[in-house]
Amino acid sequence: MESNVTATPLDDAPRVRRPRGLVTEIVESLAASIRAGQLQPGDKLPTEAEIMARFDVSRTVVRESISKLQASGLVETRHGIGTFVIENRDAGNFRIAAADFATVADVISVLELRISLETEAAGLAAQRRSTENLEAMATALRAFQDSIHADSDAVPPDFQFHMEVARATGNRHFADLMTYLGTMIIPRTRVNTPQSAPEGRLSYLQRVNGEHENIYNAIRSQDAEAARAAMRTHLSNSRERLRKGQAGEPTSPSAAS
Repeated sequence: MESNVTATPLDDAPRVRRPRGLVTEIVESLAASIRAGQLQPGDKLPTEAEIMARFDVSRTVVRESISKLQASGLVETRHGIGTFVIENRDAGNFRIAAADFATVADVISVLELRISLETEAAGLAAQRRSTENLEAMATALRAFQDSIHADSDAVPPDFQFHMEVARATGNRHFADLMTYLGTMIIPRTRVNTPQSAPEGRLSYLQRVNGEHENIYNAIRSQDAEAARAAMRTHLSNSRERLRKGQAGEPTSPSAAS
């Protein structure tokens, strides 16, 4: 049965321009209305024009915000009709959505989760890796290096390397979790760390790939403790760089992410 298509008005709270960005402001406002029950499953969101007027933003910002709400599983867009709130069928289950990477603090929180998971994954990979696993990791390392010289942010090969480490554990749950998280887990997708690095973009990305190579070499040597240490160092460096950037402190060239 088709839902009522009457737009539910946004609340009349005063506009507040928060430093986390316009997209985040809109996503959080609409998500809060949905979770509070002000917007129910089946309700139609305000039109793009209404959201633009309410938040004083461009159509591009509104569309990006709606995309994030869709990625979070809160709404769906029916072409030619509008965007509707949907039933949250997995309420209570673990989930990390795009909206959960809205701030530097959010990215740091996910990095802390990754440190615990991927450190152990690297150790298991060192014990269980196959020749095929090593070849796949080496391919990701070469692709990263190629991306650096192609003036790319190297996010896809970065993620691919971590995915191949997860696969090399022989435990599908590690790879399933990496697939679920996707490239959002790479801090450069949320924070422009290469451009702010004191050593410059090229040296920064080369340092990141050097840390990847340390992980790879330990896994290839089947040294589980060295693999764990290399992965922990790599992800901890990323976390510390973000913490210093968040606090406005100068970052050390050795703190790659």
